[in-house]
Amino acid sequence: MYKSLALQTACQTVNACTSREQSEEQMLQSIDRVERQIEASISRIGRDTMLVVAPELFLSGPPLGETLVEWRDKAALEIDGRIYEALGAMVQRLQIYFSGNAYEQDPHFPDLYFQTSFIIGPNGNVLLRYRRLNALNIPTPHDVWAYYLEAYGYDSIFPVAKTNIGNLACMASDEILFPEVARCLAMRGAEILLHSASEVGSPLLTPGRVAPLARAAENMAYVVSANTAGVSGGALPANSADGGSKVIDYKGLVLAEAGFGESMAAHADIDLNALRAHRQRPGAANVLARQRFELYAESYTGHSFSPPNTLLAEPVDRTHFAKTQQAVIDKLKKEIF
Repeated sequence: MYKSLALQTACQTVNACTSREQSEEQMLQSIDRVERQIEASISRIGRDTMLVVAPELFLSGPPLGETLVEWRDKAALEIDGRIYEALGAMVQRLQIYFSGNAYEQDPHFPDLYFQTSFIIGPNGNVLLRYRRLNALNIPTPHDVWAYYLEAYGYDSIFPVAKTNIGNLACMASDEILFPEVARCLAMRGAEILLHSASEVGSPLLTPGRVAPLARAAENMAYVVSANTAGVSGGALPANSADGGSKVIDYKGLVLAEAGFGESMAAHADIDLNALRAHRQRPGAANVLARQRFELYAESYTGHSFSPPNTLLAEPVDRTHFAKTQQAVIDKLKKEIF
């Protein structure tokens, strides 16, 4: 048993930065602030805090008006660049497992960037990269599917890191609304889903607040969901995304939840032995063992609404994503709506 922390920290965007160097300097300052917050939090929670999750895009915030090329050049991290180096050094000093989320360049796709959730181990190395698959205005592996599979193989699509604190996997942002992503990770052994979010700040049961509970219960997995404590430096009101970071157990019960603002309140125990015993117990509560995965395969393979590889023949432009979504809506209208 050990403690996990969904760190609810504020995001300082790089939208106002005018150069790559300026953006990276601001990101390095954010890393310093996050390290101090984690160190102080561990001193209060306990040294057995082994897992910390940071919010979505905690170093950069989202693009606001920048073109794909402008944002890639200004805010997308280099895989072997100094930002990952600084994050690795931070994690090594803290001796924890750390998960975060960032835009990231890829040498195989120099004209693009991907939104990536990552896990860094206590040795400072990146253990896992999960590239967001369902997004609205940014490239995904599915948009360049043939080339992506050639570069990385299908095993890279739903990665799970088997560690001494459990089998860890990542979900990005509002992909928590897509149950197939969590289920594919659970099918590969994921026990703890690390969710970096920037969810709307609301006391209502928004879809983004309900979905983590559902993903935990239906996959019999812990969910450590870290939301931002406001996003400053952009045009949007700073506290539009704020609050509700939580740790949820494998029965879908909230163990700890933060209010609004920067907070370490969302911390709780991870009991791997209890989770594994629960997964091995026959009965109605064992929804994973009752799930008949094969039943649904034909329905998925027999329908094509969002075909892959759309960026292989289209220019890299944000208008592309609006066109492809409208095409999907038109297909759905004929068959479902």
